[in-house]
Amino acid sequence: MREGRIERTTNETKIEVSLNLDGTGSYDVKTGIGFLDHMMEQLSRHSLIDLNVRAEGDLHIDFHHTTEDTGIAIGMAFAKALGDLKGIRRYASAYIPMDETLTRVALDISNRPYLIWKVDFSRDKLGDMDTELFKEWFQAFAQAAGITLHVENLYGENNHHIIESCFKALARALRDAVEIDPRRADAVPSTKGVLGGSL
Repeated sequence: MREGRIERTTNETKIEVSLNLDGTGSYDVKTGIGFLDHMMEQLSRHSLIDLNVRAEGDLHIDFHHTTEDTGIAIGMAFAKALGDLKGIRRYASAYIPMDETLTRVALDISNRPYLIWKVDFSRDKLGDMDTELFKEWFQAFAQAAGITLHVENLYGENNHHIIESCFKALARALRDAVEIDPRRADAVPSTKGVLGGSL
């Protein structure tokens, strides 16, 4: 099993994450932010990555630190579980519709983190969560996980549908990208023999 566990403590947050890339999509997530928990549950279920998260943060200030640091910790655990990246398919993309909404995610598990974020919201909040924080989570996750990540909402009106389709599309793309390619199970998917830096 490809598993990763991270304990990350700062003056702002204390976060514990464990995940299994070869799981069944089971989850146990408690961040103190209801909407973020819901998105992490979607990420786990649709990627088939088992995910356990416990986060304590300075929610009396706002949700920023907890959201960002949760993305960092999950990304770190993800990278740890991948190890030397041998055998993975590396590239993947997914289109996810949700009622009137359609979102596309394309990614490269490259050790060259980068985020392209083309997602707009018409509301400042979903529940108690600021919609601007979703980009912060994706940026933190991509950076810590070493993923080139492109997220684009092609169209949609309902803000809940828009962000949920982003997380579900990320989940389905991750599911495909981390899968072991039986034709190259012992090789790093790069002509250089390693991933990271310029190809």
